Amino acid sequence: MKTMTCQDLGGPCQLAHRGNTADEIIKAQDRHLREMVAGGDESHAAAHQDMRSRWRHPIAGMGWYRDTKREFAARPDT
Repeated sequence: MKTMTCQDLGGPCQLAHRGNTADEIIKAQDRHLREMVAGGDESHAAAHQDMRSRWRHPIAGMGWYRDTKREFAARPDT
């Protein structure tokens, strides 16, 4: 299991996401951003919009996805 923070993934806070795969952590970040924005936290709005753009335009978002997978792979198990 590895850990990446909201900030590691482009967000504004230090909330830690844990997962066995990069995809698990990316999905946790997506959920976190949605929940924070829905709760009125404007500091997460820009990161939420970026995440939504990546899901809507997967070819353009592949660079971010590959970089995140590489960063995840380089992290030590926690």
